[in-house]
Amino acid sequence: MDLLEGLRTRRSIRRYTDEPVTREQVLEIITAGTWAPSGQNNQPWRFVSIVRKEVLVGLAKLTKYGHVIEKAPACIAVFIERKAMYHEVKDHQSMGACLQNMLLAAHGMGLGAVWLGEILKSAEEARKLLGVPETMELMAVVAIGHPDGKGGTSSRKGVKDVLLKEL
Repeated sequence: MDLLEGLRTRRSIRRYTDEPVTREQVLEIITAGTWAPSGQNNQPWRFVSIVRKEVLVGLAKLTKYGHVIEKAPACIAVFIERKAMYHEVKDHQSMGACLQNMLLAAHGMGLGAVWLGEILKSAEEARKLLGVPETMELMAVVAIGHPDGKGGTSSRKGVKDVLLKEL
């Protein structure tokens, strides 16, 4: 898939078939996340791959979007390692790039994915459920699966509506 086509056609997919997502696919999506830019190349991201149904059900209870997590064949919890951070804003920007890479990789592989952020209200409970140390801060959960239907349509403001100046 052409990169620009992928950027324009990626959608947040929240419904999945029962077809499993392979370990190799999950690892490829994580790898894509690791190729995001980070200040000083500190690579502060850390991941938990989740395919066990009982863990997905437990995680689903921590968000009002639990139905998405519970029906997903796989999820990836994305954390930032606080000890690896050097600048609050830059490191959090890097995490956004990491997550976008993951969503684009899933799309490029023919999978559907969605970046779930509402679960952050239960970040501490999620961290404990997943058994990761306190030095980890939850950034999002990415639900992944084979799309059950097509993604919706979307539109964007035109460049003339968002471009402040050309100097």
